[in-house]
Amino acid sequence: MKTWEITILPGDGIGPELIKSSMPILRSINKKFKISMKIHLGSAGYNTIKNYGTNLPESTIKLLKKSDCVVKGPMTTPEEPGSEISAAVKIRKMFELYADVRPVKTLPSVNSLKPNIDFVIVRENTEGMYSGLDYMVSKDTAVGLRVITKSGSERIGKFSLGLAKNRKKHLTIVHKGNILKISDGLFKSTIEKLHREGYKSILLDDAHVDAMAQWLIKKPEDYDVLVTENLFGDILSDEAAMLVGGVGVCPSANIGESFAMFEPVHGSAPKYAGMDKANPIATILSIKMMYEWMGYSSAARLLQTSVEKTLESGIKTYDIGGTNSLSEVSKAILSEILSYNKR
Repeated sequence: MKTWEITILPGDGIGPELIKSSMPILRSINKKFKISMKIHLGSAGYNTIKNYGTNLPESTIKLLKKSDCVVKGPMTTPEEPGSEISAAVKIRKMFELYADVRPVKTLPSVNSLKPNIDFVIVRENTEGMYSGLDYMVSKDTAVGLRVITKSGSERIGKFSLGLAKNRKKHLTIVHKGNILKISDGLFKSTIEKLHREGYKSILLDDAHVDAMAQWLIKKPEDYDVLVTENLFGDILSDEAAMLVGGVGVCPSANIGESFAMFEPVHGSAPKYAGMDKANPIATILSIKMMYEWMGYSSAARLLQTSVEKTLESGIKTYDIGGTNSLSEVSKAILSEILSYNKR
């Protein structure tokens, strides 16, 4: 039996309490399905800068390099000019986590724009406007370079087509090729070529990003898998989260060839730190995505079902219309898992 090496990074703000409340759930799932897992605790984020001079210390990098994946709490990123890039971006680049996968799905007892929303945004994670080529060319002029490569487009295209093949067989390329004719032209044409050569059973269409911003509100139920570049995906996924209750219920996975990172899509919300008020569902569903990535589909289904049964019972945090605390919601989900074990 494989023993999985997992690094846990609690993060900043509400991150540590979200991770702490999720660990009994993770241990319970492991026990139920006899999953062997060795957990390492690392430090990263804004809180480490004072002690280590960086948001991703070398000791944590060593832990990550001997691990199979990482579960990461939200982290605060410095915004001052010249400050280092976020720890998340560093990890994505270090391990070539090229696919940022963000499911958007209607949940029971959570206000949703439509009752049957179920799509996934796949965001290319290593190129685009987040390539890191952002600098001053004179005292009055700043330049940010948007990089799109054929190899990067092929890689994310194959991933997205493969994902669509195992879902509802519909892929939508989101771009701005009418203005960014060369860079988005390359992105779009590369994925179209892949489709012609090996994925003709999948319905392929495309949309401009500004149009997609409105279509997600008007007819979100029409979509299955959306693939786009880094900046567009970042913006659209936050919009999409609001269709199903907000960022507090939306998980994400950052996937590479041999490593992955799982994290909630929301930020560190420092003003709520230590108040037992944050929503743990996005973090817990990110762990569910980890089990899917590992190949434990039954474990993932039980975790999803336990979240849904908890919500159906009316136990939920303030951000989605409830009155329960973070710890109460987490304990209710754990109770659902434990009661399943007894059946």
